Amino acid sequence: MPLPIPLPRLSALQAFDAAARHENFRKAAEDLNVTQGAVAQQVRQLEAALGVALFTRHARGLRLTEPGALYAARLREALGMIEEATARITAGPDQLTLSVPPSFASKWLMPRLPAFLEANPELRLQTLATEQRAEFARDGVHVAVRQGRRPEAPGFVVERIAPLDLVAVAAPGRLPPARGLADLAGVPLIQDGHALWESYFAAAGMALPARVLRFNQTALAVDAAGAGQGVALAPRLLVRDALAQGALVQVWAPPAGEPAQAEAEGFFLIHPERGRAPEGRAALIGWLKREMAG
Repeated sequence: MPLPIPLPRLSALQAFDAAARHENFRKAAEDLNVTQGAVAQQVRQLEAALGVALFTRHARGLRLTEPGALYAARLREALGMIEEATARITAGPDQLTLSVPPSFASKWLMPRLPAFLEANPELRLQTLATEQRAEFARDGVHVAVRQGRRPEAPGFVVERIAPLDLVAVAAPGRLPPARGLADLAGVPLIQDGHALWESYFAAAGMALPARVLRFNQTALAVDAAGAGQGVALAPRLLVRDALAQGALVQVWAPPAGEPAQAEAEGFFLIHPERGRAPEGRAALIGWLKREMAG
């Protein structure tokens, strides 16, 4: 009987899986909440243990070798099976966990959530507000919403359910409507962690104005705009209520063809492709789709 092949450590396999998905050690480190050096070391140790080069290194990042691509595909299947098995024994049948970005939670979800819970009184819903990639098995997540570019998530259903649709907003009576980006160069700007103002000024070949108030979350930037501290650039979905109530006014919107307004950007709904669906997940997904499309 042949001796069993010694298996690599799970931490090394997880590091390789994340690096393979992103082809980037820095992004893999963000997913795993470790340092970039730790991911690189785990991958080097895995390559040494296997005796196979899994990546070729380039100045712009990583590229999977042919054996690396094959190994990554089979490993993703295996990790998916582990995640599914873990979810089966850790998630209660009446517990739903929704993972969303913090600003989406405070500006869009919280005002609407009571109506959903009233219509579904039998459900126990837990909401995790985080910018990090949703760890479905580890955190017991059933559904996630993420903002930005379409995430790469093998083994998961990923649906774009709302455009990013950026708008520049300010407190009422503070500023006249802007005809273009140049009209905003002389006013205080408020920037969040997505650094969208910086991106738009750079794309236009213009220097970012010196007067920029910076926050790490969109919700804080929007609140500062409502307090009269400047102009914030935010997804319309997150300022829809404030615009309707007159607490904010739109002063500018980037042209539809510009990068952050493209079809690849938006709000994405993510949930496992396979495995047992907990009670109420379909109702939550349907409600999110209807409300976000409204």
